[in-house]
Amino acid sequence: MTRGTPIPETVTLHVPFRIVRRGGRKEMQLPDGVSHQRRTDSTLVKALARAFRWKRLLESGEFATITELAEREGIASSFLSRSLRMTLLAPHIVEAILEGKQVPEVTLERLREPFPVEWDQQLQTDG
Repeated sequence: MTRGTPIPETVTLHVPFRIVRRGGRKEMQLPDGVSHQRRTDSTLVKALARAFRWKRLLESGEFATITELAEREGIASSFLSRSLRMTLLAPHIVEAILEGKQVPEVTLERLREPFPVEWDQQLQTDG
């Protein structure tokens, strides 16, 4: 069997993308119009789970204050307070995070900053 055209040893493939930092992690960003399936951000999911667990512990009366709970968890009470804000997120934002479909602007750092507690206003500020 003979070959008509020699096969090159090296193939070069150009894929247009750029690397951006999101919540302390590097993420590949594709050009506009190109879709890709996002993965669930495990850091965001864990932070949400902890926040809702801490809220449940406070509401159940197991811990009387944020300071008491923070001491038990070995973290600063200010960190716990900032994390508890995530329990005020609109349900559709929480669902989007759990499904990995949140908008790129939704990062852990951004969720620990003050945001509107009214769900309709959260939509206007992208979470």
